[in-house]
Amino acid sequence: SVWTMAQRLFVTGIGTGVGKTLISSVLVQALKADYWKPVQAGDLANSDTHLVRQLVSNMRSTFHKETWALEHPMSPHAAASRMGVHIKLSDFVVPETKNHLIIEGAGGLLVPLNDEGDTILDLIEHVRANAVVVSQIYLGSINHTLLTAHALKTRGVAVKGVVFNGAPNPDTESAILRQTGWKVLGRVLPESAWTAETVERYADDMRAALLEC
Repeated sequence: SVWTMAQRLFVTGIGTGVGKTLISSVLVQALKADYWKPVQAGDLANSDTHLVRQLVSNMRSTFHKETWALEHPMSPHAAASRMGVHIKLSDFVVPETKNHLIIEGAGGLLVPLNDEGDTILDLIEHVRANAVVVSQIYLGSINHTLLTAHALKTRGVAVKGVVFNGAPNPDTESAILRQTGWKVLGRVLPESAWTAETVERYADDMRAALLEC
């Protein structure tokens, strides 16, 4: 059974606004996985957890509470400071589940969690997850993706694969794949609207790649 090999995947991106939340919803649906957003900064009424819950249609997924829900839409270290609180890596305890778990980061890898220098990359290590990299395709994305790859490799974080987001660009994709050796988990195209049906369609496309070791 696929459930005996529960995966813990951390969705990170090459920047902010690259599609991590939508792609997290696809991964959650594909694996009927649990979802956890350790740090939400801003938009608490329409949080990423709220959006993923709306887009996921299976009955198995559990949506775990954020460790930190911060009011201001800014880097976690700054949002925490505004609220007079301090984020520590030890605050983050992985939710207990026997299911697959999709963990969504905030921004890119080097987003600071506090003034001591802890980042999202440290959080990935702390929760002992493999990374899924969301690479949005735009002018400059090769550099941003390869910098992300370099940071993950330097720290020895295993990468499950990459999801390309945007209008296909074979030149960009081949340059990234040639240098990283990553597996492509899927490609997400520009969509006029995202619904549970859209998520289900992409989930069907990515399921096999996600379940491969």
